[in-house]
Amino acid sequence: MKTEVKICGLKTMEALDRAVALGASHTGFIFFPKSPRNIEPDDAGRLAERIRGRAKIVAVTVDADNDDLDEIVSALKPDILQLHGAESPERVLTVKAVYGLPVMKALSIREPFDLKRIDAYLGIADRFLLDAKPPAGSDLPGGNGVSFDWRLLDALDGAVDYMLSGGLNADNIGAALALTGARAVDISSGVESAPGVKDLKLMDAFFDAVRRAEAQGHDQGARSESGA
Repeated sequence: MKTEVKICGLKTMEALDRAVALGASHTGFIFFPKSPRNIEPDDAGRLAERIRGRAKIVAVTVDADNDDLDEIVSALKPDILQLHGAESPERVLTVKAVYGLPVMKALSIREPFDLKRIDAYLGIADRFLLDAKPPAGSDLPGGNGVSFDWRLLDALDGAVDYMLSGGLNADNIGAALALTGARAVDISSGVESAPGVKDLKLMDAFFDAVRRAEAQGHDQGARSESGA
């Protein structure tokens, strides 16, 4: 099964073009002034027009109010809104009703109890993004380059649609996919040479690693079916 890959925090034409050429299913634009990946809505809109229809366009916001969302949605015309703050289930419902767009709700994971927070959003959020809790002192809810214990996801209902995020890179994505069985992943800092600076070679390496992991998974599945 092909893994969906979301490259998040895109700011340049070169990085965006490479992400789509490599097979990214989703492209993420971050609207959060504290982030080194922050982009202005008009700039994001101009970039997104290059790849519209070839990959899903995701607007990533953090506790944004309707005025901010109005500007972002108007300029970017996203396919999906990613809410990466402390938005309540009620707020998610409001956002969906106002903008008529699917919502991916990000949740921070560190311990088993954190997965219980998914329950309140079931039937409300269209998808989840499961990220690591930020380290102490960080102003960023995501993009910190840290991961959580993927074994926690053993307890997750298999029907929950999610993207795995947090500290992924070319070196660990194979293990992450093997351990979790995740069908979709999100990466930002893991393909950067500096905060907010996408590195094309690191992007190439990440996609190569994902494809290798997929091939290994298919090989294992074929051996299992043959009784090997």
